[in-house]
Amino acid sequence: MVELKTDTSIDAMYEAGQVVARALTAAQKAADVGVSLLELDEVAHDVLREAGATSPFLGYRPSFAPTPFPAVLCVSVNDAIVHGVPDRYRLRDGDLVSIDFGAELGGWVGDSALSFVVGTPREADLRLIETAERALAAGIEAAVVGNRIGDIAHAIGTVCRGAGYGIPDGFGGHGIGRRMHEDPGVPNEGRPGRGMRLRHGMVLAIEPMVIAGGTDDYHAAADGWTLKTNDGSRAAHAEHTVAITESGPRILTAR
Repeated sequence: MVELKTDTSIDAMYEAGQVVARALTAAQKAADVGVSLLELDEVAHDVLREAGATSPFLGYRPSFAPTPFPAVLCVSVNDAIVHGVPDRYRLRDGDLVSIDFGAELGGWVGDSALSFVVGTPREADLRLIETAERALAAGIEAAVVGNRIGDIAHAIGTVCRGAGYGIPDGFGGHGIGRRMHEDPGVPNEGRPGRGMRLRHGMVLAIEPMVIAGGTDDYHAAADGWTLKTNDGSRAAHAEHTVAITESGPRILTAR
């Protein structure tokens, strides 16, 4: 069932979304050669504490997970696509890093992600990240009253496939509100004009993921959480929480 949020609720979700935006900004700023992934997690955790917010990631355990998620920040490096578990790994020059973060404030949840390169970037990594961001922008542009979920999916998929990149099968965006994952699902590829019609008050986490090698294949790492590309190529991830309104899409996690 899809819950339509009131304008007041969307304003409250914006406050949660701004906690997310501040945490991602702080974590990206702290990410440097020699910094550990656990240190990035602590930076994000500090932002939660300062805001009086809690983490929907910490302790989260969906059906596929062997253990509850142990951190507040997902950090996926190089060939990791999403759900990377922070550990003692220290960032190296040229690492491609995707960070995903959520916050719950006043009973409402925000969720967002971005990708960047630490130190000296490879041109191929910059193209990959730019494509993920462009796909996100296309998905948001399609998130208007009267369109359908398939229009968002088609917009994202067109950008990703047009650049020659793979899209991990079975993973995409989702509804969000009182809980981190709500209906409806938002695929990263699909047919326009299909699926649920978008209405004022729907709030979606739109999140394209791209695989540089062009295949869609991935596997779970030994931790049971981190999804990695099968071909070892790099991946990028971009995400915003977006409200569907009569005046157009409202990005609640805008940085």
